[in-house]
Amino acid sequence: MSPAAEPEPEAEVGGPFAAMDQETAANPQPMFKMLREATPVMAIDGVGVVLSGRAEIDEALRHPELFSSNMSAVELGNIRPLIPLQIDPPDHKKYRRILDPIFAPRQMALLEEPVSKLVNDLIDGFVERGEVDFAAEFSVPFPSQVFLTLLGLPLDELPTFLAMKDGIIRPDQVTGEARDSAAAVAHQRATAASIYAYFEDVLDQRQVERRDDILSVFLDSEVEGHQLTREEILDICFLFLIAGLDTVTATLDCMFSYLAQHPDQRQRIVDDPSIIPTVVEELLRWETPVMGVVRVALEDTELGGCPVHKGDQVMVLLGSANTDEAEFGDAEDVRFDREINRHIAFGGGVHRCLGSHLARQELRIALREWHRRIPEYAVRSGTTLEYTGGIRSIERFPMVFTASS
Repeated sequence: MSPAAEPEPEAEVGGPFAAMDQETAANPQPMFKMLREATPVMAIDGVGVVLSGRAEIDEALRHPELFSSNMSAVELGNIRPLIPLQIDPPDHKKYRRILDPIFAPRQMALLEEPVSKLVNDLIDGFVERGEVDFAAEFSVPFPSQVFLTLLGLPLDELPTFLAMKDGIIRPDQVTGEARDSAAAVAHQRATAASIYAYFEDVLDQRQVERRDDILSVFLDSEVEGHQLTREEILDICFLFLIAGLDTVTATLDCMFSYLAQHPDQRQRIVDDPSIIPTVVEELLRWETPVMGVVRVALEDTELGGCPVHKGDQVMVLLGSANTDEAEFGDAEDVRFDREINRHIAFGGGVHRCLGSHLARQELRIALREWHRRIPEYAVRSGTTLEYTGGIRSIERFPMVFTASS
């Protein structure tokens, strides 16, 4: 589950980067460098305060009492704050104490077999053809299928989940109208209502009969006498749906796009799959699929000598922090042998991605099984991959490949 929002790398949906040009969306690192060199903290009329320096970004992420992620930062049609992303301390700690053990590395390791099967079942569907739309046939369905598996729901619910996700994250594309248009806003709100209704029905079923799934765990979880209420579970599920699908899809798009265009790097994975964990971390750092997250200033303050006023939107550029030379002396080198990698692709501070362990598990298994079966692949000749802004997914990703014998 970004990956991300707390279940994934935290997603800033829309914002100043949603309409960036294709060249910048595909290759944002030069833009990040330009911003850092101009000023690591920049006030922009109509946008707010943009943070591009690692030190200033760390400062903002570590002080939720000054820079909040509540609903005034990002509103997605939800009627209550999304848990735990839009809940600040001290209540945030209460929810994390319940949820962190559920998404701990040991628990996520139990998904090894079912997630591997999902990957291989998807590959089976196109491996004989020697070509595939990677987005349509792999990166989009895969994380949604993992999510359905976690919830104990049938895989044929996939179209419903994708429609709900897109209705929240991309109402403009669904309706063909501007994001702030009445039609797009109405569609987003209607989709939000359908999400609450959907999970109400599923929770009614689990209330009668528990199953071996995460919803049943939510119903029975308790820490220091606090048990999750029905509304709290709904608010968690809402966040998981919108955060746990799109960000992993975008991460897969970014990683496989890089590898398809760097065959020498790809061959290193084929020759030595044991490096995949460090490959995942380095490509999360370099590509940073979720370029930025939003905070809102709760009081007058300053960052890096720049005034920040109460109510200001603060855009935190995770991608810039991950390519800041002050943190990574060789920031522009993509190194699969990087031993120390303090990237913040999953955010930072108390709101660091709840689902980061799940996302890593999905990405590692996908890379391992794909390169075991499809060691050679490339973007189809004559194709220019077009990235979306904000969350760097690729809507059409035609790929040609040679499968292993």
